[in-house]
Amino acid sequence: MSANLDLIKSYVFDLDLKIVKEDRANEVIIVEDEEEGIKNLVIDCEPPMVILEQLIMPAPKKTGELYKRLLQMNNTLVHGAFALDEEGKNVFFRDTLELENLDRNELEASIRALSLALAEYGNELLELSK
Repeated sequence: MSANLDLIKSYVFDLDLKIVKEDRANEVIIVEDEEEGIKNLVIDCEPPMVILEQLIMPAPKKTGELYKRLLQMNNTLVHGAFALDEEGKNVFFRDTLELENLDRNELEASIRALSLALAEYGNELLELSK
């Protein structure tokens, strides 16, 4: 149902995000705003949800401290969370929003939460990735 994707795209344009890739068949767009730390943010319409996901970094070999800090960081995030892929090899930022009632402000809040998280924790995440 491309109406969902069209709605998301209209919000993305309003937010001055650049669409770098679009897959209409799967209702997925990839956006960026590098000044805000948004790089290859995947926005995937999966009714009844829209999923936002951005790769943050590969997980380091020694993960104990990383796992603890990610949980502590998640406690402070206003939207979304840091998560691991199924193999535990990569750290992502991920948020899910309900598509039926989604408005521009909610999508913006989720994306800005990612920017804020990277501004607040980016340097620490880089150190933890070593």
